[in-house]
Amino acid sequence: MQLQLRTVNVTRYVTPLREGGSMPAIAEADDGFLYVLKFRGAGQGHKALISEIIGGELARIAGLKVPELVFAELDEAFGRTEPDEEIQDLLKASVGLNLALHYLSGAITYDPTVSSIDPVLASKIVWLDCLLTNMDRTPRNTNMLYWHKELWLIDHGASLYFHHSWQNWEEQALRPFTLVKDHVLLPEASELATVDAELSQLFTPAIISSVLNLIPDEWLDEDMFSSSQQQRDSYAKFLNTRIANSSIFVKEAQNARETFI
Repeated sequence: MQLQLRTVNVTRYVTPLREGGSMPAIAEADDGFLYVLKFRGAGQGHKALISEIIGGELARIAGLKVPELVFAELDEAFGRTEPDEEIQDLLKASVGLNLALHYLSGAITYDPTVSSIDPVLASKIVWLDCLLTNMDRTPRNTNMLYWHKELWLIDHGASLYFHHSWQNWEEQALRPFTLVKDHVLLPEASELATVDAELSQLFTPAIISSVLNLIPDEWLDEDMFSSSQQQRDSYAKFLNTRIANSSIFVKEAQNARETFI
């Protein structure tokens, strides 16, 4: 399986999205579409963009709705004309290849007090977030949108938090995801066992490799690795180990869910 992301050129900086910790922005590209632009020069740097690719594309393969991800080239001219100094610094630090998600115009934030989710869909999202150790799908910040009456997932930048230090990462691959207790969809995720059987078979090493091959070499620059491929292989080992031992995080989720029943 060979995956590919399109590349667009940013032509217009529209407006910052200041509610995002990494200062994303709405921008227009040379294909005429609007995108939510995630900057390589933001606080988490390349790591957040790597998490976005891995989380977004695995979600898409699992059949979940995710806005199209594209690589976005940013020209150095943008930093010269921006009057806001903070944004100007961010643009200057992000010249080159960034990541963007198709902007879902008119989408509304998922509200668990208003909408209910199909148990299989909820279970798939919870399972995937446990795999990715995604801490950012809480009632306070669901990172899910309703668009055209369908649920869409956004913002996987807080996933895979082990890669911010790579400390004991092989051990972390075998740990349960204790933060699942705060997951906004956990109360509705009654089909975790069924979903586990499906997704643990779907996400083969070949599928994982195809997603990781989307990551540009220039974003894989950890000093502790001898090459970008070695770092990519370490991501693969982490994910494949968690998938092979998915019963660990599934049991944690099931136990946490009992508090809601």
